Amino acid sequence: MRFHEKVEVHGHLMDTGVLARVLDDVLDYGGDYGVDHIDLGRTHDDESHAVITVGAGSEELLMRILMRIQVHGVNLVDPGEAVLRPADRDGVFPADFYATTNLETVVHLDGQWVPVEQPEMDCGLVVHGGRVRTVPVAEVRAGDQIVCGSSGVKVVLPMTDHSTHSNRAYGTYGAMSLPPAGSTQPQAMLVRAIARQIREVKAEGQQVLWVAGPTAISSGASGALVALVEAGYVDVLFAGNALATLDVEQALYGHPIGLGPLRAKRVQRGNEQHIRAINTIRRAGSLRAAVEQGVLTEGVLHAMVKANKTFVLVGSVRDDGPLPDVHTDVLAGQRAMRKALRRVGFTMMIATALHSVATGNILPASVPLAAVDMNPSTVAALTDRAATQALGVVADTGLFLEHLAKELVPDYQPPDPPSTFHDAR
Repeated sequence: MRFHEKVEVHGHLMDTGVLARVLDDVLDYGGDYGVDHIDLGRTHDDESHAVITVGAGSEELLMRILMRIQVHGVNLVDPGEAVLRPADRDGVFPADFYATTNLETVVHLDGQWVPVEQPEMDCGLVVHGGRVRTVPVAEVRAGDQIVCGSSGVKVVLPMTDHSTHSNRAYGTYGAMSLPPAGSTQPQAMLVRAIARQIREVKAEGQQVLWVAGPTAISSGASGALVALVEAGYVDVLFAGNALATLDVEQALYGHPIGLGPLRAKRVQRGNEQHIRAINTIRRAGSLRAAVEQGVLTEGVLHAMVKANKTFVLVGSVRDDGPLPDVHTDVLAGQRAMRKALRRVGFTMMIATALHSVATGNILPASVPLAAVDMNPSTVAALTDRAATQALGVVADTGLFLEHLAKELVPDYQPPDPPSTFHDAR
């Protein structure tokens, strides 16, 4: 083909299937390739190295192919210097902007390799004052210096230990990651592995992020989540209006709709308690104000406020109210989420697909995550997006939270089961 570049890739190319995926991506994008050199190493633990010539019928297509295969750790043999172009208007990148991965990335500027701050997928790279950071398209401003093309940019895959001793970013779960749909997962072992991971992250001074859906409350396991907050294992919480409102309902009325006396009795006025809970917090001014005024005296959000932990609530068109703390501007919510990620070393996603996908989109690849849901397809969708850093667990939300709380908080005692289940007959 008329346009071509030499690229190279290191790693366990054959047993992980990386080389096959690279070559398939080249062909799927309409390009072609030739393998110039391949060294497979001598032992099982040796890394392989391949040099490939990638070709395309146009310069634009070649650039897109080179960016695409970078997600596999493929870089130009001769990366050269980064090309910078100014954005010509707000909210629009130059046409040939470099589209980012969430892998550790470095940019060659004035003879120096400069690391990209807070890697994030599907963004651009803006250069200012010798620093490079990711920027979403909606945040770019006219005049920003944007990295364009694929020259002068390299990505670095998370370090992997191919032996029996694995590192946190990639291999901790390697030996125990089973197909998410498997009904025979050793869940007790997975819970212990997650608990160990959380302890290690905290010992290193990093934060644990939880992304949780309303089932974390409606499953009856909010006490377990409160215990985890109070024990210091929930530093940041991402959720929506639904989780927060159910949590407030339970704190104010003893149960959210779906549990207790109202179970199976949701009729024309079934949302009355829901909207009264929202109104109570709106009258107080905020969740924090409600805690300070003694209006909100228990629950997950109460525990987060009392522990001075960060929570980011982002709403949707489905929301009632919403609560005054909920971001109704999606872009403002994204900014708040990005800001909260700066010290996160581990992410726990439980019982929420949309918030988990949104979080996965802005997480660096170096941050491992665990995704827990009753729905195998949800677990598979979340772990497939971050295969090198993710563990999927198909489990009941309430039972999982109870088990994890017992593992991390030795003196945690689950509450007695409600005595009102007979009301559902």
